[in-house]
Amino acid sequence: MNAPEHWLRGPVVGIPPLLQPVAHALLQARDEVNVLMRDFPEELLWEQPMGLASPGFHVQHLAGVLDRLLTYAEGKMLSREQLAALAAEGRPERGAETVQAVLNRFNQQVDKALEQIGQTSGSLTEVRTVGRDRIPSTVMGLLFHAGEHTMRHTGQLLVTVRILRAGNPSGNRME
Repeated sequence: MNAPEHWLRGPVVGIPPLLQPVAHALLQARDEVNVLMRDFPEELLWEQPMGLASPGFHVQHLAGVLDRLLTYAEGKMLSREQLAALAAEGRPERGAETVQAVLNRFNQQVDKALEQIGQTSGSLTEVRTVGRDRIPSTVMGLLFHAGEHTMRHTGQLLVTVRILRAGNPSGNRME
């Protein structure tokens, strides 16, 4: 029997009560992404069936967006390295072109996110700004968006991987 989804497993140790949904979403996404990418063919990692984003992009983006949103939640602006990583999303990184390499980065980023969420103190409604335009948000808004955005791309990854595994990147209807 499979384990229930994370939100049905009870509180995540070390995570404040109001941030449990964020932790549950990140843990669920990590489980689903790792199962989905198990034994995924290396030669399909950067394929874009029907013009969709590649599986490699989605896994890179999952790690990158968590890093960026959590940086903003800390009240910081993005570093040059983070901006360069954002610009490079969707392309194989030198030395990180494999399924395992992009998964390792994503898994490490989820661990880092959970650690930061567990250490979140102060008011969740404290104003934080996003991007060069300094668009207003809050600590809670950024953390919740990190969880929901991660799940959104997990769903998109699922569809893309299923298309590629079916060997039907043309989009023709399968019987």
